[in-house]
Amino acid sequence: MSNIVEIIARYGYQSLALALFLEAIGFPIPAALALLASGAAIAAGAMQFSIALPVAVTAMLIADALLYVAGRYSGWALLSLLCRISLNPEVCILRSAKWFYRRGRLTLLFAKFIPGVNTMAPPLAGSMKMQSGTFLRLDVVGVLVYVLTYGTLGYLFHGMLDAIARGVRTFGSVAEWLIAVAALAYIGYRVWLGTRHRMDGLVRRVRVAELANRLNDRAAPPIVIADVRSHGYYDAGAQRVRGSIRLEPNNLDSALDALPKDAPIFLYCT
Repeated sequence: MSNIVEIIARYGYQSLALALFLEAIGFPIPAALALLASGAAIAAGAMQFSIALPVAVTAMLIADALLYVAGRYSGWALLSLLCRISLNPEVCILRSAKWFYRRGRLTLLFAKFIPGVNTMAPPLAGSMKMQSGTFLRLDVVGVLVYVLTYGTLGYLFHGMLDAIARGVRTFGSVAEWLIAVAALAYIGYRVWLGTRHRMDGLVRRVRVAELANRLNDRAAPPIVIADVRSHGYYDAGAQRVRGSIRLEPNNLDSALDALPKDAPIFLYCT
């Protein structure tokens, strides 16, 4: 905390804007601590609230807007990059999208307070074609709540920041070991799970030529071919397998009831 306070005091509004911008686009920058320090600086008279607030809000909105546009025009390529830390990027994306689907627009109002989600929410909104005006209105509210919450805490408890900082540093050293152990345990669990349940042995794979022959055989019984590409990878104007239907992975529960129970079902997501 003392380092952040010194940086805020020396470089003022520029350091605050840079910290919030970098944190919003995914860098591991403690933006909350920067806001706490700024609130303390305002209480001490070293910064002005009328300048600090618009600077902080603007920095985060610019970062969120860039992620929103990138998500809108790159599909899920950007989300794949953000999920690269996950052992299974596709599962990371699908779970994030399903979470966003269920909570909808309200996600943007509290996403800033949840590490990881704060960076994922804007590109998810863009990839799901949320209207830019709707995104901007909700994001402005979410950013204001985030900035004002931590800034107000820093202002009210500026005298306690040094004690809080010492506690954070002590907890941080312990948390690093806990996170490392948890990460190793998770990796081990995933390796064990993958070894025990190999998908190649559970799901039969069909070659393109085999499926083409099946389609060309008029005497063969009917089959169902489903395109299950995630919406970020799906282009309605692109070529698809002849006669295939579209199934959205996030809505499979409702789509399964409409599928025939007595016909083979072939899935592809290329």
